[in-house]
Order: sequence, then structure tokens, then C-alpha cells
Amino acid sequence: MAEIDETANRTVIPSPFHDGERQVQERLGDRDVERWARGAIRGFMPDQHRAFFEDQPFMIASARDAAGRPWATVLEGWPGFVRSPDPGSLTISARPVAGDALEEAFVEGADVGFIGIELATRRRNRVNGTVASAGADGFRFAVGQSFGNCPQYIRARDVRWSTEAASGEAVRGSRLSATQSAWIRSADTFFIATGYRGEGEDEAFGMDVSHRGGERGFVHVLDDRRLIFPDYAGNRFYNTLGNILADARTGLLFLDFASGSLLQVTGRATIVWDAEEVAKVPGARQLVSFEVDEIVELTSVLHLRWQKDASAIRSLRLAEKMRESSDVTSFVFEARDEGALPSFKAGQHLPIELSLPAGHGKIQRSYSLSGDPSEGRYRISVKREPNGLVSRLLHDVLQVGGYIDAGRPAGDFSLPDTNDPVVLASAGIGITPLLSMLHHLAGEDGSRPVWFVQSVRDGDHHPFRQEVESLTAGRPNIRHEIRYSRPQPSDVSGQDYDAVGRITAQELLDLSPTLQTQYFLCGPSAFLADLKSGLEQLGVSQERIHFEAF
Repeated sequence: MAEIDETANRTVIPSPFHDGERQVQERLGDRDVERWARGAIRGFMPDQHRAFFEDQPFMIASARDAAGRPWATVLEGWPGFVRSPDPGSLTISARPVAGDALEEAFVEGADVGFIGIELATRRRNRVNGTVASAGADGFRFAVGQSFGNCPQYIRARDVRWSTEAASGEAVRGSRLSATQSAWIRSADTFFIATGYRGEGEDEAFGMDVSHRGGERGFVHVLDDRRLIFPDYAGNRFYNTLGNILADARTGLLFLDFASGSLLQVTGRATIVWDAEEVAKVPGARQLVSFEVDEIVELTSVLHLRWQKDASAIRSLRLAEKMRESSDVTSFVFEARDEGALPSFKAGQHLPIELSLPAGHGKIQRSYSLSGDPSEGRYRISVKREPNGLVSRLLHDVLQVGGYIDAGRPAGDFSLPDTNDPVVLASAGIGITPLLSMLHHLAGEDGSRPVWFVQSVRDGDHHPFRQEVESLTAGRPNIRHEIRYSRPQPSDVSGQDYDAVGRITAQELLDLSPTLQTQYFLCGPSAFLADLKSGLEQLGVSQERIHFEAF
């Protein structure tokens, strides 16, 4: 239940995180994530997530067995086997196969976690809660927490339904066989089940299941009882690590995509913080070691089959490289084979894959597309981070004529199919998806009101100045405002910028005071938290506030 802050006379939304998650956030310098996560982690499913789950032919699920040990499994069916009768529930017409470690786990009151993941498009959404009721053919699920996930490290795979009869053979053990060890070593994807339930009732308690991906071999088999794998940068919630810190019991799930076989493992996980060890694994923020307690191998039990080898959809050639400000550079890519590239919606991101120097493998990232969707090329604009492995590779190593691999553009942060007034407000590098939206809006026929608000530090850190001016010139329906947070003596008010300081929610509302206005916000978490909560307090409905964190 929400608390009341008497001094401010306002409702305080409970933290979506338990102590373990907050401790990890604190240790990794990401404690500020809670400010905007209170709005991103909901106690209900948005309509977009409900429709997404209903379209899926499978769900990855986590729960505990009778001994309290976490496991993960796959529930499958024809699209429609998952239904959402209302924003707070799902009905799932499937149960684990015979011999599955979670065969008897989905009973009334059980904590469960789900991730819906569309490998072909790299979309995924998570939802956690409890089993409200259960029957022979499935169960009803009540939502506790619902939120989207970033698409990093997902390997794109197409899926098909096989008519082959499932064998259903289950083999149990407590040590990895040579075949199982080889299976894990060759994996580029697995799923991890964790959970925590402390004393009393808390919305942050429960089960969770998360995706992990990387290059083949990113999971190291130390021996027949021990594994270790990297934890890469993600959404900064640290649900998995926070659960492990609070309750070391953990489950892993490896899929044989070609045969529909499952390898379920349960045991205990430990976070490895040692900086020297972590530094040996490019891109890792920390490592996770895992000790096996029990194993269940299920041979060809799924009807679903995926591509065995997941590869990037296209090889791209860098056609242009342009410096936009002191720390932002744009990269324009064309198809290596000179063919047409898949189209994208303004606001979507491009998953890319780079080869690391000295044969250290590959690394994946996703960057918002900042260019004109109608141009037929892909442009990303990247801020150089002093300790950012991929941003430094792009800025310092990748040159015109060089190649990267890329997936298909994806993401739900895009303009709705309406003619509503639009306010686009960004801070820092958060301008990138909104700039693509501005290109789209500037190319429209019509006169819908558009405001483009850009907040940056100063003139040296002001990217796309001329581009924005060109897009808004001669279009009286499109107006823009520039805010500098710390202008330099050489920056001229009224010429280089319009005002000092970031814009407030009230000022955004004043730009377009109609109830039909759609607000798109992108930037650091504190920027998003202030504007989102401020707009909501001023009466703007959540459905009209769209945001993405950088």
C-alpha cells in the first residue's frame, strides 16, 4: 500500500526494489535508478505488453520446487495459449512436461516469474507475481510487477513449430556430463531464475527470470560442478544480482534450439566483485560463479525449434563518420552488399555487434537510430564515455569503410499513429531517438503542433544544432527551445540557447496545454523522474507520457 507523505501532502509510491537489489545498485553507483523505476515497474501490464504476451508461442517461466529451489523452464503453445483478460492477470493454457523440474510447481499461491521474449525481433518483457488458481490444463497468474527490458545481448533467431513427436525423456543427476558441459560451453543464450521473499508482504518480493546472452563460450565450465559467467551492463535494476545477494539459490536453463531439448540446473550463485578477475572479461561489470546442486535434462520435449546458429541480420559498412559535438559522433551505415536495409520507425534502436581487438571475441550493444527513417541508411550517434568499451571502439577505432554486424531495428519507443500535438524533450545524448522523430514529423504533411526541447551542458556539448535549425526552419508548426545547464562565457543567450537550466514539467505543459498532447522524454534517470512525475501531478495521463532512459 502506498504511504502518505504528510509534509508534502502527496502519495509516495513504495520502492519496487528489495534490500538486496538496493545494495547492488548502491555498490555499482546506480542507486538513482529508483527515481524513474517507480514509474517503469508497474503493478499492472500496459496494453502493449498484454498484446505482446498473447502473440508469443512460448514463455520462459521460473518457480521453486517442493524443496524451495529455483528452476526455469519453457511453457509453449500456439499463439493465444497466453491470454490477458485484464491488466492484472494472465491465463496460461500450458503446464511443464512430464519430468520437468517444475512439473508440480505451478500451484495456487506459488511465486512465479515470466519473460516473454521474441528472439527474431529481440523484444522482451518481464512480469512477476503469483499463481491465482491452477487446473490440469494451465493456471491463472496475478501480476505483482511488470516491466520492459532492454534488448542487449539477445541473439536474433527465427522460430518454427515442429510436428515431430516430443520424446519427453528426463535424466537427472548432480554432476555435469561431458555432453552437458559441451552444451553449456557452446551456448550463446541461457535463462537465470532467482527469487527472494523476506518477512511480511512487499511488492518487491517474488520470483524472477532473466535472459543472459553473449558469444559462444561466455559461460565457462570450470569442472562438473562449477560454472562462471559475466554479468554485462543492462537496465541497472539488478533484479538478478539483488536476488542472489539476498538468496543464493539460483536456477539456470539452457536450450538446444535445434532439437527442442532443455538443460535445467539448480544450485547456488555468488557474485564475484574482484576487479582483477572482472577485468579479464571484456565488457563485464562483474562475474557470477555457480555451484551445481541438481540437473534435469529433457530431450526433445518442445515442439518449437529455433535457428541453431543465430547471426546478425546484416553486415554494415560505415559510410560517414561526423563529429557532432565535443563528445558525440555520428556513424552512418549502409548495407555491405549495397542492398536495401530493413526500414525502421522513428525512435527505434539498432542492435550492433563489434569485434574486439586482439581476437577477444565480439560484444553487442544497442543504440537509438538518430537519422531520417526515409533516408534508407542507418545513423547512430554515440557519446564517448571515458570508460565505455564500445563507445571508445566506435570513436577511436572504427573508420569509414569499416564493417560491423547489426540486427534488425527494434523497439516500442515510437510515435503513435495519431495526429496529436507532440512535445519532444531530451537531455544530453537522449536527443538521439527524438531527433529521428523530429525528422519524421518535419516530413509530414499537415500542421500538427510540435515542440522540440533540447537540454545540454553548454555550446561545446551541443550536438545537432544546425540540423535541428534546418528541420524547424520554414515550418511554423514546429518550434524548438534550447536549454544550457552550465553555459560558458562564450555562449550567447538568445543566439546559442534560449534559457539556463533544464525545463520543468509545468513549462512543458505550458508549451502545449491541450489534453491531447503526447510527451516523449529521453535522457538520464533523474531528468525522466522529474518530468514524468511532474506531468502526472499536473494531470497528464500515463498513456500520454512516453519515456526512455539513457
